[in-house]
Amino acid sequence: MSIRKPPDLIQLYIKSCLLGFLAAGVFVAAMLAFNLLGLRDLIFRSDVTVLVLVIMWIANGLVFAGVQFGIAIMGMAEKDDDDDDKGKPARVFVAEPIPVEAGPRR
Repeated sequence: MSIRKPPDLIQLYIKSCLLGFLAAGVFVAAMLAFNLLGLRDLIFRSDVTVLVLVIMWIANGLVFAGVQFGIAIMGMAEKDDDDDDKGKPARVFVAEPIPVEAGPRR
């Protein structure tokens, strides 16, 4: 019985999630180290310190993982080399309003 390798996009997503949660851990640690707005004192005086730290890490991890995955996906885009206008700005169609006469109501 062999284990199949996941598709490339799934591998990219897992890698992005790992990097995002690693960055979130560094971010939360930095916030606590610098005692940003007295946050460290507030958290460590609380009776739910571990819960607060886990929630902060997970919430920031979700955000950072999403940003990391978005950057990775957008970085995969192919460059558009078939530029027909050779650098000229594109023409923009501006619609002109047409006057309409309203008849009597029925």
